[in-house]
Amino acid sequence: MEEKIVILDRDGVINVDLMTYVTRPEEFEAIGGSLEAISKLSRSGYKIAIATNQACIEKGIISEDELQRVHDHMIDLLSETGGKVDIIVFCPHAPESKCKCRKPEVGLLEEIERRSNISLKGKFFIGDKESDVLAGKNFGCIPLLIKTGGYGEKVYGTENSPPPENCFNDLREAVNFILQNE
Repeated sequence: MEEKIVILDRDGVINVDLMTYVTRPEEFEAIGGSLEAISKLSRSGYKIAIATNQACIEKGIISEDELQRVHDHMIDLLSETGGKVDIIVFCPHAPESKCKCRKPEVGLLEEIERRSNISLKGKFFIGDKESDVLAGKNFGCIPLLIKTGGYGEKVYGTENSPPPENCFNDLREAVNFILQNE
């Protein structure tokens, strides 16, 4: 049986995108229904992978340890709703570094595939930014766009937007779509 996995962006998908950076656990504010949606996927047998750009590390705004504390807090909140995250990968580089891991590049997806030992081809990648959609497309995932976070509305209907049937108001709607189309 093929293993099930869903890839999620973090800021604007799971938590409120501050338009700066989430630097401390207390700044992490889950978007309404997002933790419950992830838990629903977990309970349905999906592995959960998060792929997030975190230029704040290279910019010296926070350390990798501080980012880990934010992620630990997110994991704790998620466990309260019965969910879990199997893999978190992040790009620590600023855009000007021209690295291979910063979305829309596919380095983070390659790392998830390596660590999970699951092919991500044809798997859902849920994001709210054009860089998420492009990374997913470029790697052979099925991008789902959600309109929370302040970016999704700007991407919706553009040249790089997924088709309307793959665009949703929030993570809850996207998860329901995935579960209905298993």
